[in-house]
Amino acid sequence: MIYIDRPDSKQPLFHVQTQNVSYIMTVLPNGKLVNLHYGKKVSHTPYLGDLFQNYDMQVGSSTLYEQGSNLTLDTLLLESSCFGKGDYRVPSIYLSWEDGARTSDFVYESFLLHEGKVSPKGLPSVRDENLQCDTLEIILKERVKSVTLHLFYTPIDDAGTICRFSRLINHSEEVIQIHNMQSINMDFSHSDFEQISLDGMWIRERQMHRQAVRKGIYTIDSKKGVSGANHNPMIALVSPETDATRGDAYGFALMYSGNFCGKVEVSPYEMTRVQLGISDFEFKWNLSPGEAFDTPEAVCVFASNGLNGLSQNFHQLINAHVVSPHWQYKERPILINNWEATYFDFDQKKLVALAKEAKHMGMELFVLDDGWFKGRNDDTTSLGDWTEDAKKLPNGLKGLSKKIKAMGLDFGIWVEPEMVSENSELYKEHPDWAIKLNDRKPSYGRNQLILDFTNPDVIENIYEQLNYVFKQGNVDYVKWDMNRNFTDVYSNYLPKEDQMSLNHRYTLGLYALLERLCNAFPNILFESCSSGGNRYDLGMLYYMPQTWTSDNTDAVERIDIQFGTSLVFPPSTMGAHVSGRPSHQVLRTTPIETRFNVAAFGLLGYELDLTKLSSFDKKVIAKQVSFYKKHRKILQFGTFYRHTAEITEKPTVWSVVDETKNQFVIGYYQKLHRPCPPLETIKVMGIDEDAVYEVQSRTQYHNIAGFGELINPFLPINLKDGGILQSIINNRYLYALEKQSFLQQGDTLANVGLKLYAQFAGTGISDKTRNVGDFGSRLYVGSRRIDL
Repeated sequence: MIYIDRPDSKQPLFHVQTQNVSYIMTVLPNGKLVNLHYGKKVSHTPYLGDLFQNYDMQVGSSTLYEQGSNLTLDTLLLESSCFGKGDYRVPSIYLSWEDGARTSDFVYESFLLHEGKVSPKGLPSVRDENLQCDTLEIILKERVKSVTLHLFYTPIDDAGTICRFSRLINHSEEVIQIHNMQSINMDFSHSDFEQISLDGMWIRERQMHRQAVRKGIYTIDSKKGVSGANHNPMIALVSPETDATRGDAYGFALMYSGNFCGKVEVSPYEMTRVQLGISDFEFKWNLSPGEAFDTPEAVCVFASNGLNGLSQNFHQLINAHVVSPHWQYKERPILINNWEATYFDFDQKKLVALAKEAKHMGMELFVLDDGWFKGRNDDTTSLGDWTEDAKKLPNGLKGLSKKIKAMGLDFGIWVEPEMVSENSELYKEHPDWAIKLNDRKPSYGRNQLILDFTNPDVIENIYEQLNYVFKQGNVDYVKWDMNRNFTDVYSNYLPKEDQMSLNHRYTLGLYALLERLCNAFPNILFESCSSGGNRYDLGMLYYMPQTWTSDNTDAVERIDIQFGTSLVFPPSTMGAHVSGRPSHQVLRTTPIETRFNVAAFGLLGYELDLTKLSSFDKKVIAKQVSFYKKHRKILQFGTFYRHTAEITEKPTVWSVVDETKNQFVIGYYQKLHRPCPPLETIKVMGIDEDAVYEVQSRTQYHNIAGFGELINPFLPINLKDGGILQSIINNRYLYALEKQSFLQQGDTLANVGLKLYAQFAGTGISDKTRNVGDFGSRLYVGSRRIDL
């Protein structure tokens, strides 16, 4: 809903509203558009203009905006902030004119109300399918120059979200240089906030960090050319008392996959400014007469019920309005990926054997990873030449795919289309198609260079190659990788005056290619990957409904990674695999049940050599796959709850509840076992308190080798630890762990909780002892009893 008071005046009031959120703005007599309130929904009344608050006299050391007024821009809650007229905070738009001047001053001119959603051109955005909404366009005019700034606001009712982007139109006869133009500028009147960011690195992405905001400027950004693993393109502001279930939480995320920046600034007047948009580092866009420039779309998400409410709004937005309609709420297949099983060392016989084992265990999709194209036996060669290696695949992709599909499995493939190896036919024919400087030796990432996607000929070549590959392989799934960040940033295609716009133009080229491929192959399930989670953002999810969460497949590390990722991104987008032991990233040995229990709260896959597993592991995996299939819909699309606001030394607990509140699944994850651990209770979230639920622990199995010789008192024979007889029994006997069940009223589960069996305390084990151990875990499934 959008309300507009005094629409015909020069000082209208705008109230953009969702089911639970209000965003209120007005225009001051000086023409400045200011924010009156953003947060919990309030009624629309004639009195909202009284929310304006400012100093009634000029504050010391400030600069008055205009003669005869006591207002300074430095203390206003501005919707757009400029440079040069007395707002000394970071500007949200910074321009230079042909005469060298840099001052700009945008004031209110008019507004338009559009039926439906308006989106930035050439960029991914929240989809308008199934949306019943209007878009408010507020037009600001530069006081001197013939330039207009258009601010767009679209409320997404069911997700507590306001979508925002900006458009600059040059009506003048001069070329304007855009040095900075943010997607959102949000000012708050106070600084009583803590900020949350998702920071990390390769194989340690999206770790949740929370800290008090402080005077000065806090910046997250990416200069990598992609959104990056160092900082995710999102910022959250929360009240100090906000936890998982209570308190105000504001989330801002950018639908963009290139260089970005996000800033939180606290002014000397204790006001807080948040900005998010394209990075102003290494950026300059020449806007010619008659042209327009659109920023990426930013989404502003608010919840008054803590981090769970914030996450659930983000998840609803992504599942219902970002992901392609073809894949919305469509259950994803359980896959086997050959990478950690074989790396580059495989042939068709080995792949077929792996696929047969996968089918026997109930998996549904076989994914052929890196190394399938000609000459690709290591990472030094062949990127850019997307044709089969006849030595590895004598019958080509077509022959392999036919064999895989004959088993009843779908077929998927890995590609890295944005890259080129110097040792490739493509590079030999078109060395100028790589991003590199001609007078310097290039730096390398994974022995490769980046193709110049600002060049339409490059995009056309890659499209034609991929079109061939996808058709030859009759492909159902594509893992789209990008294992390199930008260096030697120079395009042999762009003129010198456009070089500082290379990264944005590259991103636009990538989006254009993805749009074309998604339209040509609507049934292919694309998964985005960039050295794992180096490009996990809303922009890529618009084209690819899931992302490889991290190259780190260690289950213990994945707890922290998936915990942080879930702040913004739902389980339905998280690629999560069960890998071998020890972990290839941290050399940790983790129980296979924990590897599954963590991966189950995402899109389940397996990435290990199934042909070399013990009989024990094969039997357990088959049971895991069966369990996941039974509960797949709720695990992928259920309402997600974290039971604590952050990771602590205590076990991590999260859960999902289906939309009918008929079923829930709880995940419990312990890192290290402590002597004589305390009794534990889990309060169940999001259920119907008037219903009765039956709750059962998932049956899990333990390899008795983990008990060593301590198992002997419970057996009729003695087993030598590491002995042949123990090994034989290990591989054939599934030792079931404790089974716990509850029958309980919903209000009791919610307010008192599940009373878990006590953990092993060093004195003995019974059928009511939880032997969780180091890196142990449990899943609990609850179902509404309808027969009572």
